[in-house]
Amino acid sequence: MTRFILNRAFYSLITLWLLVTIVFGFVRLTGDPSTMLEEVGDEAYVAQLREQWGLDRPYYVQYGKYMWGLLQGDFGNSFQKSLAVRDIYFERLPNSLKLGIAAFIISIALGVPLGILSAMKVQTWWDNFGKVFALLGLSVPNFFIGLMLIVFFGVYLGWLPILGKGDSFWDWQHLIMPAFALGWYFSGSMVRISRSSMLEVMGSDYIKLVRLKGAPEWVVMAKHALKNAMIPIVTLAGLNLVIMVNVAIAIEVVFNWPGVGQLLFDGMSNRDFPMVQGVVLMGGMMIVLLNFMIDILYAYVDPRIRLSR
Repeated sequence: MTRFILNRAFYSLITLWLLVTIVFGFVRLTGDPSTMLEEVGDEAYVAQLREQWGLDRPYYVQYGKYMWGLLQGDFGNSFQKSLAVRDIYFERLPNSLKLGIAAFIISIALGVPLGILSAMKVQTWWDNFGKVFALLGLSVPNFFIGLMLIVFFGVYLGWLPILGKGDSFWDWQHLIMPAFALGWYFSGSMVRISRSSMLEVMGSDYIKLVRLKGAPEWVVMAKHALKNAMIPIVTLAGLNLVIMVNVAIAIEVVFNWPGVGQLLFDGMSNRDFPMVQGVVLMGGMMIVLLNFMIDILYAYVDPRIRLSR
């Protein structure tokens, strides 16, 4: 088991290193951020900023300095805000957690029951409704849903506030529209994974054996089928939650929600290299850590997994 854990930890570190390297390279393909200040006309000031930001050095020197900073827990300072990226990120993170958890609950509440019901009622109108719901959830952009909610509930009916997060952390009126627009998209994937997982379990031999023993159908579904179908559902749900927290860029921009996604958008718009690198890396660290924990959990649940790797 120790060898398996060390193996997965090694691959996790390699994944993070590749993420850092790729993001470091791609943000610099967008151009030199100091060129956005050339309109000022003060060449000495621009040159001073390039030196302060370290952009006057070769790329390999910038990369080495950034990697050394990461090893010390330093994600750099924002070009625009002149503050530590790590501090700005954790200041915005509670807002994104609030939005992500609310959207996560909505996606689970809509997707999982409908997916399970669709699997239990195969080739019926319930199943067709579930398929259409999943298709719409995955195909209709969440920012479009957000704009429609703003127009209908915010402008036309005037029931809900349109922008911002409100003065109170528990202000649900500002939360409900962005949370639904974000959760709508992920509910489609939850319908599909719930349906396919349940169908796979329901077609297995042990479910047929339980039915032959005369167990009531609700016992077969709740005690046997659903329990064994939950592993892929929980896995996808966990990954979706991390994505909702860190990559809800479109929704946060549409609703002017001051979260991590808005932070990433502002960083990309201003070519704020440390900000973009820091936000993407910390989001990637969450995903890699979650996958690592899931792998370890799987290895404990099913010994065949750690023996096969």
